[in-house]
Amino acid sequence: MKNYINLAIIAVLFASLYGPVTRQLSVLGVFRSASETTSSQSSPVHPIADTIHCEDLHYYHPAGQLFTACEDSTAPRFRWFPPLANFDGPADTTGSIHVIDPQTLKSTRLTFENFSGPFITHGIDVTEDPERADAVYIFAVNHLANPDYHPGLKDIPKARSQVELFHHVLHSNTVRHVRSIRHPLITTPNDIYADSPRSFYVTNDHRYRDGALRMIENMLPVAKWSTVIHVQLDSLAAVPADTERQATVAVEHLWNPNGLGHGQSREEVLVTSAVGGYLWRMRPHDDHTLSIVDEFAFDSTIDNPTYYQDPYATATDDASGYVLGGLLRGVDVEKTRMDPNATDGVMVWYTRRKADTTPAEWETRLLFEDDGTRIRSASAALLVPLPLAAEQQKQQQKKARLFVTGFISESMVAVDVAL
Repeated sequence: MKNYINLAIIAVLFASLYGPVTRQLSVLGVFRSASETTSSQSSPVHPIADTIHCEDLHYYHPAGQLFTACEDSTAPRFRWFPPLANFDGPADTTGSIHVIDPQTLKSTRLTFENFSGPFITHGIDVTEDPERADAVYIFAVNHLANPDYHPGLKDIPKARSQVELFHHVLHSNTVRHVRSIRHPLITTPNDIYADSPRSFYVTNDHRYRDGALRMIENMLPVAKWSTVIHVQLDSLAAVPADTERQATVAVEHLWNPNGLGHGQSREEVLVTSAVGGYLWRMRPHDDHTLSIVDEFAFDSTIDNPTYYQDPYATATDDASGYVLGGLLRGVDVEKTRMDPNATDGVMVWYTRRKADTTPAEWETRLLFEDDGTRIRSASAALLVPLPLAAEQQKQQQKKARLFVTGFISESMVAVDVAL
């Protein structure tokens, strides 16, 4: 839309008609002020070099490494990034896949084999290679321009996003492109959950790519127009992107499903509603459909969910829980999405089960907050366990290293936090 519409006013109107006013305003951060929040932490906040606009992040425990996909410069995302409805282009940049050592905080950019881009990065997932214990497959969303688009043609979208599949031998410096995947049901892909190298889920975060109907999707809880798609690959060969794959709707009628994540077991798929501030725990079925088991509500927008498994858990002290990053003021995104100099504060939430509760009761606390000074935007956050010293064991003081990254953050950050 040419003229910026005050989202705060619209949020009030829609919330009054379709849901509790206080919740809708809280999620969007309408009354939160960045100047009233703090970016200070008890532990130092460390930026990680060469991690530009890394929207998603995964910890691959067998290798003790973090995987992410990033841009190689800051400017292009503010001109072309379909998830933010930025379509000024051109869509000709090639991002990169990085491996990060969670102890040294060093980011290593992997060299592509058999791939030259473009590669406009977004959500990823990492899954084991069943034939090689020392290798993984990496799925990654790629927001390409549509070669068939022309301003004079109606109903032809500007973007033709697809999913790329890569193969990586752990602790090597290269990543090999296996194939691309494109299907009519994959329209606005955001994030990926990989079952195996041949099976994955992908979210369509919106039904509409831009315009007034997309804005309605961003604010109306009744705009349950989006889907999660399951894709089955018939071949891992370098075949054309629109062949040798099958896709079905895993779950539909969702409001703005964005992030996908792995839960406590293979029987739990995590899905978030970004603007709704909801985390859904879903159960996968044999036919690859998903059903909602339960729902958690948060006081901000949220994105890619992660699950922290406490390696020091006991019967009376288990710090395992869900970690989710979001925006301090999601209401501002419409006016900041094309501004390289703007700031977007972050909030990171941590939800764990209360001890000795049957049925399970859950508690949520704000684990990290920043006014945009140290990191701009948060779309993924995860915890990596730190060694538990003898004195800490006595005092039951557990700590973990928190990593936070965002879709328009100039660098990922790491900070040690108490659990």
